[in-house]
Amino acid sequence: MSRLRIKDAARYLGVSDDTVRRLVDGGTFTRLADESGRAVVDGRELARHAKGHGAALPDPATGVRSSARNRFVGIVTDVVVDTVMAQVELQCGPHRVVSLMSAEAVRDLGLEVGSVAVASVKATMVTVETPDDDD
Repeated sequence: MSRLRIKDAARYLGVSDDTVRRLVDGGTFTRLADESGRAVVDGRELARHAKGHGAALPDPATGVRSSARNRFVGIVTDVVVDTVMAQVELQCGPHRVVSLMSAEAVRDLGLEVGSVAVASVKATMVTVETPDDDD
């Protein structure tokens, strides 16, 4: 089970530590403790909450160089694995990102609901749309 410290849960939700503590006190998250006795929350509960309450998250990959300019930091909210392939869903702030990958990659990356991950997107074609102004 993935467990996150209060300060990390707050960062991934885009709220203050006190807000997460209030969510714990209000029953949104179960109060747990790590091996040092520090307050932590279950990553699965955080994932469920993040899925409905998106916020922009800081990129945890420091010192990584990448040509991908579209990086979405998020919480894994769903993992469906069969014998060869897998579908991984992330809630990246207000955005839902779905990736298809090998089942081996899911195992190698240790992806599970509640994990923190970064979806990097490099596309040769991006469609930009605007609202219709015909009033």
